[in-house]
Amino acid sequence: MLSSYPLWWLALPVLLLPIWWHRQKRQRVKAESLATARFLPSAPPEQLRVWQWRDKLLLVVRCLMLVTLIAWLAATILPWRGDTVLIDSGADPAWVEKEIAAAGFSTATRMPLPDDALQWLRTNERDWRSDAKLLLIARAGQIAMPARVPQFSHQLSIRTQLAAAQEAPIAALRAAATDKAETHIALAAPATRVTAWRSLFAAFDSVGDAARHYKLTSEPDARTTLIVWDTQNAEPPPTWRAADWWIAAASPLAAAPSPVDAVRVSAASTPAARAALATFPELANASTLTINGLTLKYTDSPRGRLWTSDVFPPRDADTARALYEAWQLLAAAPAPAYATPSQIFTAARSTLPAIADAKPASWLAFALLALFMIERILAHARRH
Repeated sequence: MLSSYPLWWLALPVLLLPIWWHRQKRQRVKAESLATARFLPSAPPEQLRVWQWRDKLLLVVRCLMLVTLIAWLAATILPWRGDTVLIDSGADPAWVEKEIAAAGFSTATRMPLPDDALQWLRTNERDWRSDAKLLLIARAGQIAMPARVPQFSHQLSIRTQLAAAQEAPIAALRAAATDKAETHIALAAPATRVTAWRSLFAAFDSVGDAARHYKLTSEPDARTTLIVWDTQNAEPPPTWRAADWWIAAASPLAAAPSPVDAVRVSAASTPAARAALATFPELANASTLTINGLTLKYTDSPRGRLWTSDVFPPRDADTARALYEAWQLLAAAPAPAYATPSQIFTAARSTLPAIADAKPASWLAFALLALFMIERILAHARRH
């Protein structure tokens, strides 16, 4: 069973109380009066504490009753929060106080804004009383606009700080806009083929509004995202790592392949695969992808994702253009989420949503009642 409030299980040490109570037994010391005792001052009777188990069945019932009570409290939804303000820690404090006062939440409880605030509210909305209202204050862009209008059981007001209040000066923004993003590429190719590769990436520089610059180096570094391997009779150093590798189809085999690799090479379906298998045996299980009219093979390895194709390097302008467009599609970054503007979501549900995988705790209440009745019967029988 799912616990709605699992912190209640921290109360389990309370089981030590009935155990301690049932372990002790006070035994009065028998006192006999002497003839001369009337001349001595009176003294209260003494008690001797003897540790032993008493009423074991009653002890078990009481322990079970406490465990059932804790389980019932952990599984039962008890709304306890009132009006609440969720505040983005990075927002301007003066603006936050102004918005709280304008919304009439000056006396409301304040909480830090959690990640993915709207989804968090949907999951934990059961904690708020039915008459509670919520105010969410954050910078613009901190709350992504959901694809659908969220449904809440409480009124939720969202106040977002205008992005213009936090933007850098216009001159700085324009200067940043003119800077080109750089893509670092390590090129390993013979002198007879370096020109073809440099011409390819020079053409890449001029397309896409020239917003990206492709910088070629002879060895990879921490900023390298692509390694172009077109080297004869050599294997890449084991320390070379990059997110992607382009393995040229015309690269000769580095060395005579082993019998197993020879079978793989002979079974390869394209010249690119046969040329690359000796140096990169991972390509034996490569997947095939056809995009923008180009056939690419790729597989993942500890060195990075390996790509090979007969079009590496392109031999004409049309193939180069198709390769550029295909690579942009493969490397496209996810679009940023739209920011949620200031707005008010009215209560659209009359009941709270059910908790996923949660089961009713009514049977725990009946079990608790039954154990309480048994405990009372046993306690009454012990006195008689």
